Amino acid sequence: MDQSIIFGGSGFIGKQLKSQLDSKYLNCDIDEGGDNHYHCDVRKPIELHISNKNVIYNLAAVHKTPGHEYHEYFQTNVNGAENICNFARKNNINTIVFTSSIAPYGTWEDEKTEKSLPLPTSAYGSSKLVAEEIHKRWQAENPKERKLIIVRPGVVFGQNEGGNFTRLYRSMKSGRFLFPGRKDTKKAAVYVKDLVRLMVEMAEKVKPGVHLYNTVYTPIHSIEEICKTMAKVTGIKEPKITVPFGVLKIASSTICGIGKLIGKSFDGIHPDRVKKLMISTNINGEKLHQAYPLKFSLEEAIEDWFNDCNKEGLY
Repeated sequence: MDQSIIFGGSGFIGKQLKSQLDSKYLNCDIDEGGDNHYHCDVRKPIELHISNKNVIYNLAAVHKTPGHEYHEYFQTNVNGAENICNFARKNNINTIVFTSSIAPYGTWEDEKTEKSLPLPTSAYGSSKLVAEEIHKRWQAENPKERKLIIVRPGVVFGQNEGGNFTRLYRSMKSGRFLFPGRKDTKKAAVYVKDLVRLMVEMAEKVKPGVHLYNTVYTPIHSIEEICKTMAKVTGIKEPKITVPFGVLKIASSTICGIGKLIGKSFDGIHPDRVKKLMISTNINGEKLHQAYPLKFSLEEAIEDWFNDCNKEGLY
């Protein structure tokens, strides 16, 4: 297996990737990351010099939306791309795997393929699109030797994600989840174990060039299908009630405002997050499935996650 360096390997995806790489990596992260760790802030020039690594995995990002100031997404995601590509140049590393996002497509209902025009509607999506172009510029400097793999995952779920799927499960378990406006909203997603496996496989197999893949389930699942699958696997009650979006928006705005006044954050309750629940992320992953089929179906993935949590829940 290739010797690898991971930027941003202390996060949710990074921890799974490190397990996949079987200790043959160096983790460069601003946060502590256990063994094989080098403290690194990708917003600054990277002074590390190495001679035995030949693959870079760039996971370093500010990604939670909402959750950061507009400029913070660019400070980390764009400066990080520049500094990591400069690091690759200095150390003669010719393979970079970059975890982008479906966010560059923007929040639109129509289906998106890898050939669709990116129309980002958030600072995060814009910063990721700029970062993609920075990586492409690096690859174009030596197109016959350099390999750039860009993966655009949807919602990445699995143990310790602490994100959308975890919040959904908790809301369903407590009986608080109500479908926001509709049940047929399409939600692009991928299981973290499939994502990291594919990233490693691509790094080993692809030829020099730029390779872009939407890393999502195809066909895509609706929020109702996700809820039904989660309920089936874990034994919790399946939600049935749909609430008009306007009602939810007023309620979430009120709760969020009260939280600010009393200095308390209510888990996942934010007007922007509620709005995101109602808009489809209709991303086509057929290109990925033709070349690199996923190992886990949605049900198999949630069941595997449930087993990882000793069938005590999804966390």
